[in-house]
Amino acid sequence: MSAHAAPSTADLVARWRDEPAPLLPLLHALHDRDGFLSEDALRAVSQALRIPLADLFGTVTFYHHFSREPGGLNKPRICTGNVCCLHGGNELLAALKSQGATAMPCAGRCDEPVPVLRGHEQLVGTSATSLAAKPTPLPAPNPGGCEECIFESIREPGRATLEGYRRTGGYEALSKAVREMTPTQLLALVTESKLAGRGGAGFPTGVKWQAVADAPGQPKSIVCNADEGEPGCFKDRAIMDYDPHALLEGMALAGFATGAPRGFIYLRYEYPETFRILERAIAEAEKAGLLGVNILGGVFNFTIHLRRGAGAYICGEEGSLLNSLEGKHPFPRNKPPFPVTHGFENLPTAVNNVETLASVPPIVRKGAAWYRGLGRNAHAGTKLISLSGDIQHPGNYEVPIGLPLKTLLHDWAGGPQTGRTIQAVTMAGLSGGFLAGDALDCTLDEPSIRGKGSFLGAGGIIVFDDSRDMVAAAHAAMEFFAHESCGKCFPCRIGTQRLTERLNGEAGPSDLAAWTQEVRDIGTVMRATSACGLGMAAPFVTDSLLKFFPEQVDNYVVSKEPNNR
Repeated sequence: MSAHAAPSTADLVARWRDEPAPLLPLLHALHDRDGFLSEDALRAVSQALRIPLADLFGTVTFYHHFSREPGGLNKPRICTGNVCCLHGGNELLAALKSQGATAMPCAGRCDEPVPVLRGHEQLVGTSATSLAAKPTPLPAPNPGGCEECIFESIREPGRATLEGYRRTGGYEALSKAVREMTPTQLLALVTESKLAGRGGAGFPTGVKWQAVADAPGQPKSIVCNADEGEPGCFKDRAIMDYDPHALLEGMALAGFATGAPRGFIYLRYEYPETFRILERAIAEAEKAGLLGVNILGGVFNFTIHLRRGAGAYICGEEGSLLNSLEGKHPFPRNKPPFPVTHGFENLPTAVNNVETLASVPPIVRKGAAWYRGLGRNAHAGTKLISLSGDIQHPGNYEVPIGLPLKTLLHDWAGGPQTGRTIQAVTMAGLSGGFLAGDALDCTLDEPSIRGKGSFLGAGGIIVFDDSRDMVAAAHAAMEFFAHESCGKCFPCRIGTQRLTERLNGEAGPSDLAAWTQEVRDIGTVMRATSACGLGMAAPFVTDSLLKFFPEQVDNYVVSKEPNNR
């Protein structure tokens, strides 16, 4: 075979067959080589990995970005997500239809729409002639002058390289832990800091790590959930693009604390440049003896494997993510048992979000009391907020937990465009539904926001000004949930579809009271009986629509014609 010949299927199978979590990288290798997944390629994968062919076909076709048609990899995929549809995404899709363009859900570029995937490149622009490759926007300096944890050094030149990371204290925390601390002491420090999961659930990180450390079974795993698929969330991308070693160091610290010798980064498909950045960072850290065997000359071993998803919102749910890693259909898992005892390969596993893991090195360097003191009103730490939509300065902001929402919206982000007012915001990306009116007088912490009927979650906030039809906004959100429902449980599969129909005029009573009761009943059943958080969260959209915009709902039920659709 010449130096430039494409690898054979047998070569690719041999390369990945015996690696941990082999299915996704093998499928990607074949997809990259051929531009699609042929039946012959899938048969070879089925035989090599001993996956029934029917199961493999079902898994492959579940993901958005694995093409089964020749040339599919290089056809443009246009984001028509809940922010991009406000900024020309649908129009761009129409303009590129002649090139075989298809729509895709939110691609994590809400602060600079509209993203277009073509091959292994993400382009950005609002017209066919303006599309260009652009780096992820760098987080702006903290407008409030508040001390930062994660973003403190992210703006330093060369921060994404090992040399740049080490210039500002990089890997000092890992060195301190390995050379001066026991795993028990590190667990105590993380617990004392009150760091909680920043991916949405808010579970205490130290408690989770302690459970993994105490659970029997090896090899244990640290799994980084970098499948940042919630519309309106793009904070993890900034960390990985500009501070990848912070994530790697955080994962290594988690491995040391729990006794896990291996880690996996599950990265969403829509971040192709980020994949390459992480590959380089892992190679740098391995070469420097900061990952791999005998880290820093000691007896601690920790290896990180990078795995790329293929486009499925549900893989942000930890059970679905673990099933995807294992090469199974990415359905959510029943709980209990929980991943801390029965995770990857049915062994103890800590699943943590990018932001959570990147918070750990500064905590180890500066102490638990320092981190707790970053919050306000007795809240501990900071939170990254992805802000987008109808706001003058969209982007990522690191805020102290407890900061007033209006301070972020108006003082930090400049408020709405000139002549407009803020009508509503979504919380937790889309999953927390809308806040509006007096409910905007809240602080950015779970107790305050839950007191308004929503939750902070992963920290995505989408702003809607007074020009937007909120019934249309609710329809777009519910349509997304219906599209992304995995279909495992019927309350979510059917419920999201029925709510979508009631928000687009296809079904539902024409009497407001009957319509309202029917929508509330569907939501109640979904919350009580859905298998995972998608079905439980989706009714926040319709409940908050009814709560804050009864007049718009009334006008819609009578006319069945939202103003801007």
